[in-house]
Amino acid sequence: MNRRPIIAGNWKMNCTIPEAVQLVTALKRDLFDEEKVEVVVCPTYTALASVSEIIQESPILLGAQDLFWEQKGAYTGEISAPMLKDAGCTYVIIGHSERRRYFGETNERVNKKIKSALAEGLNPIVCVGETKEEREKGITKDVVCSHVVEGLHDISSDDMLKCVIAYEPVWAIGTGLTATPEQAEEVHDFIRNKLLKEKFGESVSHKVRIQYGGSVTPENVKSLMEKPDIDGALVGGASLKADGFVKLIRYYSN
Repeated sequence: MNRRPIIAGNWKMNCTIPEAVQLVTALKRDLFDEEKVEVVVCPTYTALASVSEIIQESPILLGAQDLFWEQKGAYTGEISAPMLKDAGCTYVIIGHSERRRYFGETNERVNKKIKSALAEGLNPIVCVGETKEEREKGITKDVVCSHVVEGLHDISSDDMLKCVIAYEPVWAIGTGLTATPEQAEEVHDFIRNKLLKEKFGESVSHKVRIQYGGSVTPENVKSLMEKPDIDGALVGGASLKADGFVKLIRYYSN
């Protein structure tokens, strides 16, 4: 199955508006002719509109780092799917481990956010993954199964094709530790050929893109992306420097 790779930069709580403008301007300059990879940048809410304006007429797409499931109302501090669409977003990250850890994100909430995003025409990047303690207990697949099955509850096959799964072992995020290519591929294979296949059928499971995330760098990207079920990366720290992020992307072009 020929799935187009997708590499997304999750800038997290970094970059003021001027810093975001400087970073994405450099990316636009260096990636003006990129065709093989779908490139997404996910700045903070405050920088979305400015970044959206710069990436016009470029291959770079805009994503947000989260959203709330209601369209509008008395939800102080929250951002809705229509607001993200209005700001120029195509993608939105949902269920990131930092949202689960620090803000009590549950599979039920993830599911509601996915449905809200899809209803507005946004493409969800759905994050799943186990903690260090869960891996040491040998329950990695149980945790990932609950994230996938409960997070994607009542999602249609057509809508599933609009989603991207991001497998991010929590113990590898921002730690400098990276799952070995074999460890990553084992979980990607489990997601695709067990969970998605059982839930949506083989045709859909073979079309859904599954990213790897967790201390991805220009130095380790090749060994990870060569695995058959890894379709790109959700990149944190390495996406904050234009040259490093471009190197990650150009792996597919060289």
